[in-house]
Amino acid sequence: MDKSLEFKKYREAYKEFYYNNFEIKEDEETIYLSYEFEIPGLTKFNPAIKIEKKKLPFKDIHSEYVQKMVFHIGLIELISYWKSTCSPKIIIKCGYLNEEQIKWWKKLYFYGLGELFYTNHIQTNIEDFVTIECMNKEKRYEYETIKDKSDGYIVPIGGGKDSVVTLETLKLNKKTDYCLIINPKPVTLECAKIAGFEDNNVIEINRTIDKNLIDLNEKGYVNGHTPFSAMLAFLSYLVAYLLSKKYVALSNENSANESNVMGEKINHQYSKSFEFECDFEEYTNKYLKAPVKYFSFLRPLNELQIAKVFAKHEKYHNIFKSCNVGSKGKEWKWCCNCAKCLFAYIILSPYLYKEKLVKIFGEDLFEKKDLLKTFLELTGNGETKPFDCVGTFEEVNFAISKTIQNLEKEEKELPFLLKYYKENYQLVDTSQDITKRYNEENNLNEEQDTMLRKEVFSSDK
Repeated sequence: MDKSLEFKKYREAYKEFYYNNFEIKEDEETIYLSYEFEIPGLTKFNPAIKIEKKKLPFKDIHSEYVQKMVFHIGLIELISYWKSTCSPKIIIKCGYLNEEQIKWWKKLYFYGLGELFYTNHIQTNIEDFVTIECMNKEKRYEYETIKDKSDGYIVPIGGGKDSVVTLETLKLNKKTDYCLIINPKPVTLECAKIAGFEDNNVIEINRTIDKNLIDLNEKGYVNGHTPFSAMLAFLSYLVAYLLSKKYVALSNENSANESNVMGEKINHQYSKSFEFECDFEEYTNKYLKAPVKYFSFLRPLNELQIAKVFAKHEKYHNIFKSCNVGSKGKEWKWCCNCAKCLFAYIILSPYLYKEKLVKIFGEDLFEKKDLLKTFLELTGNGETKPFDCVGTFEEVNFAISKTIQNLEKEEKELPFLLKYYKENYQLVDTSQDITKRYNEENNLNEEQDTMLRKEVFSSDK
């Protein structure tokens, strides 16, 4: 059935989506955040978030200020449920947003759902796709600057090469700084352990999706990508405040800014983009005002530079994982069939191909003929860039060209995908080395900037 017709059908049938309530509880071991959303006439949702307390020095979680922050987490959590019917009106019953805040949230929802709209053939615009109303306008949230002596870092990690580079480059104090992991897996926990973090300095957060959403997905309601990194932003901001940490250091690179569709602002990684990072900082400075700085430590870099640095951290090579498909199994493995796997293989190939890379992935992805379509999409020779967290066309083509040149210099035979590329496309000029670049459009302070430059450019020596 035409997805756009489904969109219209559900919007007509379910005109309103309610954000009814949120709740904060705790016991000796865990902080519990729970939410209630509702699509009248269809179902209710009760997603939950658990933050493990361990022996961490959390502030009082029952203050009015913490409630305001938890309310905001609900505003990003709800989008996963609202998308089922894309109801034309969101009604907030448990908090207040002014018109400027509503405009901010509509922008995040619209561009954060750009991939979902595109893949479901939904034609809409930022003005008309939804309206947001607050029922409790008489109870305005008044935000005051929190006076707090905050210091140190929280580094969210996901098990991939990027967060490893952040962990290894920042001068972290393993006793007072923290890693943060949402829905921990053995891979992510092992990365934290290798980086030197003890259990009590690893913040574990478990986020549970309501089963009613899964049921709707199985029945064919609107489904697709949502801006998860925006959820990470608000959650890590809350945790940083509760633990008096000054910096939340993400590992989003400059490449995250590129659109997946030529000529359109449709970006799978929108909530990892520099635009969102700046929007988030502006919003939190004005409306939350905690002494917390949320930024991406790797923003000045491209994917190839990160791969080059990661290549020398061999202790992570057989641990790290980036494959979303493989993460769904009991044991997180490289599936070796998706765009994420192939991109990681390509971007590391100038530094680790062949023996070391095959050892990491278990096979030579450059020999897989059934990956040709994905290969062409990654190089910019397909209809769209794959909807996944992958780098720019420029980075991919540079890495491929560099690897081909490396193999030819050693007089080695080209594998299938590289041979196809050599026969059908022109190699890029690798004398213009993109690993020498440094994007000045970032939010690093002077100390962070110095550390990153030293790590990236010292690897050339």
